[in-house]
Amino acid sequence: DGFEEQKRGIKKDRLLKMNTDAARFFHKMLFSNDSKAANCLSYFREKRGLSDSTIKHFGLGYAPDSYDTLIKYMTAKGYTKDELVEGFFAVKSEKGNYFDNFRNRAMFPIIDVTGNVIAFGGRVLDDSKPKYRNTMDTPVYKKSRNLFALNFAKNVSQESVILCEGYLDVISLHQAGF
Repeated sequence: DGFEEQKRGIKKDRLLKMNTDAARFFHKMLFSNDSKAANCLSYFREKRGLSDSTIKHFGLGYAPDSYDTLIKYMTAKGYTKDELVEGFFAVKSEKGNYFDNFRNRAMFPIIDVTGNVIAFGGRVLDDSKPKYRNTMDTPVYKKSRNLFALNFAKNVSQESVILCEGYLDVISLHQAGF
């Protein structure tokens, strides 16, 4: 699996580093002075009732309403635009232009049981479609093999678990002590 993945494209360790850098970027943007970021933070706090400690615990973030803010940030960190496309952070148009894949979205990092950021879910903050944009399968993420917040649930010694469909359902239950 590893050798073939490396021959095909981006190496797993590079993709994991890219995901971590993107997660830090999205989290930082959530607390920026941008008015749309403030709307996202308000969505988490007021509409969803999340505390700042829960927001931090889950590493929630905000993807700016821009076509290239993430691309500029990540390329300044040394990633190529093609790597960003492979990691599902950017989209390349038929004309060869690159655009941020996640724009004006509340961001949910998906973390594996070893603590690595492996993917993202992004929820729109308005009525645009699609409501959710998620990372597609990559060398470090297979949707059918991962559950959101399993990295926290694995440490609980209970006889049963509660399985929820949505990111915010999981986060709200976690905040409530489940």
